[in-house]
Amino acid sequence: MSRTIGIGRQDFEKIRVNHNFYVDKTDFIRQWWEVSDDVTLIVRPRRFGKTLNMSMVEQFFSIAYAGRGDLFEGLSIWEEKSFDGEKSLEMGKSPQGDYRYRQLQGTYPVIALSFAKVKETTYINARKKICHIIRTLYNQFDFLLESGKLNDNEQDFFRNVSADMEDYMAAESLNALSGFLMKYYGKRVILLLDEYDTPMQEAWMNGYWDEIVAFIRSLFNATFKTNPYSKRWMNLGCQTGEIR
Repeated sequence: MSRTIGIGRQDFEKIRVNHNFYVDKTDFIRQWWEVSDDVTLIVRPRRFGKTLNMSMVEQFFSIAYAGRGDLFEGLSIWEEKSFDGEKSLEMGKSPQGDYRYRQLQGTYPVIALSFAKVKETTYINARKKICHIIRTLYNQFDFLLESGKLNDNEQDFFRNVSADMEDYMAAESLNALSGFLMKYYGKRVILLLDEYDTPMQEAWMNGYWDEIVAFIRSLFNATFKTNPYSKRWMNLGCQTGEIR
């Protein structure tokens, strides 16, 4: 039976559940994991499949998708076996036998966000949109407030994250969320950021480059460079330059 091409679909789960045509790129998960880099920057042209690949990575590792091995059945990553004498990855003997990556599916806290919608003509609105995206991300983890894992100060910080939060709080917001998730799950976090460069492209076109770069630099420094709670992080975008 032929498969339908799902034009414009960027959600890995939707493609798999609807049995859309899919070119298997799940070996990227193996390649990325075995390289053992803390930092990965992927820069490719538009419509190159970056967002779909990030969705694939998120749904493979995220605890939110624990038990969803059905999404990967029949694909390269699900059939990857250990070499003779090789220990299973990170967890001892796998309950899945020699299929070494099956044991990793759905086992990590994952923070995944996108700056694709940050297409504002002023710095004030761009900053507010980024902060709103972060607040929406926090809403996904509001169960942390009732978990008993956060102290009073951490709960106050969690509640005060908003579209209008001060710069220092915005800069620390993703670092703090990583720490909250590590306290809850006991594992360091995988961070995935799609279209990291969209705010900079809009800033360049609309005359607020210096302001947005200063804001983004502080955010990225705390989130990625000086984040002791992160296991791995991946940024995806189209920009070929770098922030200095």
